[in-house]
Amino acid sequence: MKYLVWISRILVGVLFIISGLIKLNDPVGFSFKLEEYFSPGVLDLPFLEPIALAISIFVVIVEVILGVLLLIGFKPKFTVWSLLAMIVFFTFLTFYSAYFNKVTDCGCFGDAVKLTPWESFTKDVILLVLILILFYGQKYITPLFNTKTNWIVGGVALLACILFANHVLNHLPSVDFRPYKIGANIEEGMTVPEDAPEPIYEYAWRFKVNGEGQIYVTNGDYPSVDGEFVDVETTLIQKGYEPPIHDFTIEKEGQDFAFELLNEDKLVMVIAYDLAKSNYEAFSEVAEVTAKAKEKGYKVIGMSASNDALANKVEQQYNLPFDFYFTDETTLKTIVRSNPAVLVLERGTIKQKVHYNDVDELTF
Repeated sequence: MKYLVWISRILVGVLFIISGLIKLNDPVGFSFKLEEYFSPGVLDLPFLEPIALAISIFVVIVEVILGVLLLIGFKPKFTVWSLLAMIVFFTFLTFYSAYFNKVTDCGCFGDAVKLTPWESFTKDVILLVLILILFYGQKYITPLFNTKTNWIVGGVALLACILFANHVLNHLPSVDFRPYKIGANIEEGMTVPEDAPEPIYEYAWRFKVNGEGQIYVTNGDYPSVDGEFVDVETTLIQKGYEPPIHDFTIEKEGQDFAFELLNEDKLVMVIAYDLAKSNYEAFSEVAEVTAKAKEKGYKVIGMSASNDALANKVEQQYNLPFDFYFTDETTLKTIVRSNPAVLVLERGTIKQKVHYNDVDELTF
């Protein structure tokens, strides 16, 4: 039992620290995932949506600290009980998402590792078993250091988490795992290779033959049956290739200008996924920077999911030297974790991407 507890202790502690740090690198992204869970179609807790970011930061810091405390063996009873409560809750959440197909990605490892709902549930079940081993073998969880040193290690870990969270919130994630990272070409990210695997479907054809209902299963071909066709049920057996970038459009009056704009030699995108939630103080500096970019020959556009009335109001109020185009809100949230933010592209390749606090660092 002693060795089993040690193995579980290391596995659980390391996994919680890694998972927590990945999400702590991008707490805004994790808050978007929490908003999905809080939405009416899932847990129906809309009153928590306004504080999703605060909950996100709290949860990921707790996750990292519990991993650290477990590895150093400090406060084992508190640590194990906390881990058990957390994993029971997350196991319920991932099962609910998988069974009812509510949220397709739990966000357990941010954008670094994508898990299907059932993969997430399986991972949580394994963690639950390991934590139960720790629960029943608490007496074997001994501290690595003396009490004073343990307090120092725990305190340093907590302070480091707070400082790191503050940094990424006021700038951008230190490591960008998304397909819109600097150096990525958006058009290439939307391309499907010629040899990409196609999705595989199974078709259950229902016919009435001699007055009796019969089902014929095929991989797509219409069955040769001497009877009356009733209906067909389609089941996805294997997903095909999905490009890392999809649902990307830059629309104006119902027309998509994405292909044209992504082929600009010099393009500046000002992204504000929701103008009603933007940091308006930043638009004054954005106006100055984009005016400078236009003088240097850059094409400048805005991209938002807000309506034209609000976009026009913001343009006029802050003397923005560009027009806003429409892009899906989820896509804009994926591109950059700042509202607003500025991107500089050359023929579709992202050269610079900055938070509104770092607009002065742009170079043209």
